[in-house]
Amino acid sequence: MHWTPIVRLFGMLLMLYSASFAPSIAVSLFYQDGQWSIFLISLAISLLAGLLMWFPVRETTSEISVREGYFVVSFFWILLGAVGSLPFLLSLHLDFTDAMFESLSGFTSTGSTVIVGLDELPRSLLYHRQQIQWLGGMGIIVLAVAVLPLLGIGGMQLYQAEASGVAKHEKITPRIAETARSLWIIYVFLTILCAAAYWLAGMRPFDAIGHAMTTISTGGFSTHDASLGYYDSPLIETIAIVFMIAGGTNFALHFMALRNRSMKTYSKDGEFRTYLYILLGTTVIITMTLFIVGTHDTLLSSFRVSVFQVVALMTSTGFGTETFSDWPLFVPLLIILVAHIGGCAGSTSGGIKVLRIILLTRLGLRQLFHMAHPQAISVIKLNGRLVPDDQLFSVWGFYTLYILTSLVLTLAMMAAGLDLESAFGAVSATITLMGPGLGDVATDFSTVNTTVKWLGIFAMLVGRLEVFTLLILFLPAYWRN
Repeated sequence: MHWTPIVRLFGMLLMLYSASFAPSIAVSLFYQDGQWSIFLISLAISLLAGLLMWFPVRETTSEISVREGYFVVSFFWILLGAVGSLPFLLSLHLDFTDAMFESLSGFTSTGSTVIVGLDELPRSLLYHRQQIQWLGGMGIIVLAVAVLPLLGIGGMQLYQAEASGVAKHEKITPRIAETARSLWIIYVFLTILCAAAYWLAGMRPFDAIGHAMTTISTGGFSTHDASLGYYDSPLIETIAIVFMIAGGTNFALHFMALRNRSMKTYSKDGEFRTYLYILLGTTVIITMTLFIVGTHDTLLSSFRVSVFQVVALMTSTGFGTETFSDWPLFVPLLIILVAHIGGCAGSTSGGIKVLRIILLTRLGLRQLFHMAHPQAISVIKLNGRLVPDDQLFSVWGFYTLYILTSLVLTLAMMAAGLDLESAFGAVSATITLMGPGLGDVATDFSTVNTTVKWLGIFAMLVGRLEVFTLLILFLPAYWRN
């Protein structure tokens, strides 16, 4: 491990991130909520920490390897969580565990929270919560990939460690920095469009901007305890559904659709079609169940709450208009299952990803076909392209580690004092990045103990970094030269 370039990179990234406190200072001064000094202190601490890391090794010119990139990505998310927690520590006087949980829930775009009374919080702190989810949604590391090459630092190693699964080597432009910039341009454009739509639908400008940030990032933090249920507006919910689906779609697909100037780009993509089929099928099942059982009086009201919650949780956004854990029969488990599927590869959502589910299904069907026809030769294709066996093995390995990690974390949370329902709900809420869970964590994590919160933090990191990037650090062979 070459520590000098790693420390230099950490320093530069911290100095870069320190600038993100400036908008919160501006919001505090505009609304005169008295918190500007808190954010100024946070800016100074992160800037000074970055300078102390960077200055002694500023002359270093060596690149980091892909192997070292995994370490940088994993530990920089933890470092970001610590720096992002400063306003919560200094202003709300949360303890370190709660502040780290809230901060990393934001950066990993999970949406689980330990804070109650959001409606009473200072505007600048609310904005800070929304902003960290927006930055975390696309990935602060991808932002660094777009900027650091301008400073003489290559970014391919970080992009490969941060980017999503099977799609991580697909570059939509020839140069990796151009790829990251293209993704961020689309991300910013969709955020502005979403904010304008919310504003026109009746949200105040502050709420419109804040909710747009956490809609496109599929994060789910809200400026109100009641989430989007605060507005009780079918129009606002419809806007949220459209942009949550957009956030859960592969951003490379958005790029191709814009470049081709054709909506047919979406319909030709097998993963996107499957994504919509799962959303539609699950919505129909839950709508009929809620109507038949009598949870809602009309088919229309059943459809309204069903489609919103299905989209919010499958995309791992986690906005709420109702508490889904209170719904009858099998519905809460069905929603948890689609949350584990998640959105598309290359999106801001969590979960296993639709692309992997497609490949796992086809892999299983191919095995059944081989059992019936042992001498036959069959291949797996996606969008007309052959999927190499090494990618199939990678998908199967991801799935195995994902499920195994979920089971181990569930057992650990039960050992820490949660009942089975709450432990399963807490792990599902954090590793899928969806936010709300079941049982004791149906709405927030404020009542659970410190051990459960740290297990939740670990689960959020595993989910955000897609298992391999974090778990490889626990492999002894990784640390051998």
